[in-house]
Amino acid sequence: MSNVVAIVGRPNVGKSTLYNRLVGSRDAITDDFSGVTRDRKYGFSEWNGKRFTVVDTGGFVHGSEDVFEAEIRKQVRIAIEEAAVVLFMVDVQTGVTDLDESIAKHLRRGNKPVFVVVNKVDNTKDQVDANEFWSLGFEHVYLLSSISGSGTGDLLDDVAQLVVNEEPLETELPKFAIIGRPNVGKSSLVNALLGEDRNIVTAIAGTTRDPIHTEYNKFGKQFILIDTAGIRKKHKVEEDLEFYSVMRAIRAVEEADVCLLVLDATQGLESQDMNILRLAQTRHKGIVILVNKWDLVENKETNTARDYEAAIKYRLQPFDDVPVVFISVHEKQRIFQAVETAMRVQENRSRRIKTSELNEVMMEIIERTPPPSVKSRYPKFKYITQLPTPFPAFAFFVNNPNYVRDSYKQFLENQLRQRYDFNGTPIEVYIRAK
Repeated sequence: MSNVVAIVGRPNVGKSTLYNRLVGSRDAITDDFSGVTRDRKYGFSEWNGKRFTVVDTGGFVHGSEDVFEAEIRKQVRIAIEEAAVVLFMVDVQTGVTDLDESIAKHLRRGNKPVFVVVNKVDNTKDQVDANEFWSLGFEHVYLLSSISGSGTGDLLDDVAQLVVNEEPLETELPKFAIIGRPNVGKSSLVNALLGEDRNIVTAIAGTTRDPIHTEYNKFGKQFILIDTAGIRKKHKVEEDLEFYSVMRAIRAVEEADVCLLVLDATQGLESQDMNILRLAQTRHKGIVILVNKWDLVENKETNTARDYEAAIKYRLQPFDDVPVVFISVHEKQRIFQAVETAMRVQENRSRRIKTSELNEVMMEIIERTPPPSVKSRYPKFKYITQLPTPFPAFAFFVNNPNYVRDSYKQFLENQLRQRYDFNGTPIEVYIRAK
């Protein structure tokens, strides 16, 4: 079971453009040069009531053209293993290439549904030319233009039928996921918490693989620990371990209530950490940042923990209300403080505020600092209530939602955070018509 949709294909066929259309963002770099996507991209999409994660594998192909084929082959192998559906993108303007046929050969060996997506189909001639892609040997071929969006609806209709949202673990206990880049100390942290070397811990990045759920019940704390633990078979060590860890982290984020992101203090917060954090934020998960190996940082007089934390929170803006705990797994320093912090974040995520109190407090703030006018008109707030969601979400009812600017929505969220403890928890503010 999986809710991951992977986009694979050779460079410069439009994978990033399709990714941007599916997730509704413009994050990925798009250009006319091969392999310009130098960063891993994964985001959230929803269609026909199905929620799924889209992975653009373009960013996993690095180096000069002579290594493209080998790198793409690795990504295809991982995508087959991890995804519910594989979108195999090709370009009608260049036709079927040797690299397309090589990718198709590897995809046919897998047991996952493969949709051939013929991109850049803009006219009748292109539609005729696209027929040659049936020669790749797949049952489903879709013609689209990822720039204009034509054809994506039919593709998504069929994708949504195959995506299966994983059934949540039936438990009343909070679920904490240990996530982070390879070799930052995730497995060592789990071992320190459980008091046993259940995970194989080596100096080789990527020795963990499958998510394992463990019930933690010590020192008056009880929760489910989600960890990507297991042994990687030797023939898989040469795979792109960073990509693999990303795929596992996505699955862990989906299941968790609170995500504990482990950083290496000597490396800091990198782009992949930011991507996973944004995904967790989009999914409304609680977030705790654990800075591991703090004992190895030199010059603590000039690079203090306070400065380090401030630098992290600056990069997290505007959602910077996130706890940061400095730990040393090796020295077993503050690892139980990390657990206590995660428990508090889960309490914050579950916090309910009485409607009467919410209206009394927030209406006074709105009267004191009213929203700015839009075209000489002022929105009038009537009523506020907290929605029955697993995360903090609030509906503000006004006479005309179009008069409320995004900056004022951010103001309302900041006021809620100042008056109630939502530390580590994303908040949604909805403006609704009365």
